[in-house]
Amino acid sequence: MKKLINTAFGYAIASMAFGVFYREFTKWNGFTGKTTLAVNHLHLFALGTVLFLVLALFAKTTSLTAQPMFRRFYGLYNVALPFMTVMFTVRGVVQVLGIPLSSGADAAISGIAGIGHILMGVSIVMLFLALKAVAKTEE
Repeated sequence: MKKLINTAFGYAIASMAFGVFYREFTKWNGFTGKTTLAVNHLHLFALGTVLFLVLALFAKTTSLTAQPMFRRFYGLYNVALPFMTVMFTVRGVVQVLGIPLSSGADAAISGIAGIGHILMGVSIVMLFLALKAVAKTEE
């Protein structure tokens, strides 16, 4: 449970840092349009902080963290979420700075971001499998 709370705390700090970065970077560059930098804060807060606080509650009352699938989820998820965040940042910085991209570079950023989303989807399926295993053993 302590590991999950520490993970949630780490994501909370990252969420706040990205929120400040978004606000200050766009202000410093005089940018007033839409940018993917805006979604970093919410993604890290909801998918990082809130999810791991809820999982800490589950861990307190169940054997969730003992499930092998949960350990796989934890590892993959903590690769996927930062990976997605990095790609949101790359896309957002390009948008704010107005860097013209070739269609290949634009597609590469989208493709790499897509890989992060696929990893996130796989890890969420792993989480549900772990939750189902816990529910089955603790009926």
